[in-house]
Amino acid sequence: MRQTWRWFGPRDVATIDDMLQSGVEGVVSALHHVRPGAVWTPGEIARRQREIATRRDGGPSGLAWEVVESLPVSEDVKRQSGEWRAHVEAWTTSLGHLADAGIRVVCYNFMPVLDWTRTALHHPLPHGGTCLRFDWIDFVAFDLHVLERPGAHDDYSDADREAAAARHAAMPEETRRAVAQAVTAGLPGDAETMGLADVRAHLERYAAIGPDRLRANLVAFLEMVTPAAERLGMRLCCHPDDPPFPLLGLPRILSTEDDFRRVLDAVDSPANGMTLCSGSLGARRDNDVPGIMRRLGGRVHFLHLRNVRRESDAASGSVRGSFHESEHLDGDVDMVALVAAALDEEAARRAAGRGDAEIPFRPDHGHDILTDIGRGAQPGYPIAGRMRGLAELRGVVRALAHPAATGRA
Repeated sequence: MRQTWRWFGPRDVATIDDMLQSGVEGVVSALHHVRPGAVWTPGEIARRQREIATRRDGGPSGLAWEVVESLPVSEDVKRQSGEWRAHVEAWTTSLGHLADAGIRVVCYNFMPVLDWTRTALHHPLPHGGTCLRFDWIDFVAFDLHVLERPGAHDDYSDADREAAAARHAAMPEETRRAVAQAVTAGLPGDAETMGLADVRAHLERYAAIGPDRLRANLVAFLEMVTPAAERLGMRLCCHPDDPPFPLLGLPRILSTEDDFRRVLDAVDSPANGMTLCSGSLGARRDNDVPGIMRRLGGRVHFLHLRNVRRESDAASGSVRGSFHESEHLDGDVDMVALVAAALDEEAARRAAGRGDAEIPFRPDHGHDILTDIGRGAQPGYPIAGRMRGLAELRGVVRALAHPAATGRA
């Protein structure tokens, strides 16, 4: 398993030197300043590679840009509207430029309007640090009483509506603004945050698009770009929905194992794969994350290893509910079992002679602890918190691969 680290570019509070000191082997990055639908030019790609390859003192870092996260798919492509065909062509051209630069793994997502969604970006923890959190009632209160989305009333139970009304009435205005800001934070690394009017306008454009149509649009997109990816030796890997259940009336199509299996079977190519994000999938109690790795592992091209603690009552039977980002080894996802499944998949790939036997992973998200507090890092991407997560994961990998555990001398 190859240890990588997400870097948002020169404006990231984490530096190349920080990554080196954390012990990572490769870097995950993107050109966040290039708008969706535009071509990633060779010059811009080369500039990011030079930034990653150079330490603060000007010397070589020894690190390289190994995984793209993400090459954004425009809303026009997701809806098949406007200039979507030109955007697909630009996306394919960007793949070629990335391949020419030696980058072979490209993560993307197909979530409408919003990327990962939380209601609190700095939820206080007992140890004095903070984490990302999704509070279901806060979210319902936002949808019903702040966004005031048409038709939202019918998406929630009587109990949820009553709880949300009481929660909203008791919220100070500052808290209401903080929840709205967290929900509408947009894409991590993106330069802009959407306002309520922007969200309402985007939602209106998806009013006639349900899950079947969105899935068909994803398959059509993959049918257009996968042949190029095959020729270039690229590995495309779609990220799961986060959270893995419908929000704001928008369709979700990559929330479960069955969802991924349908898309992988529809475009049955080694170039069409998945990013297995343990935290995203783990927020649903009906997702067996280590089992997904064992059953779909041959198509897993990238791993996001993070953990979540589900807070909602299991007796409710609902897959929707509150959760917070937990420590990497202390949540509802059996991280040791997941890493064991990944190591077994790597062994199977080596035995089959596959060139992609080593699966890149990164410690995803992390608590704001120690020097992270007040530093102003991208939400979910602190230095010390991710470094702690990486150290824990590295220890699990090393222990499971040790002869004392494997029985091999």
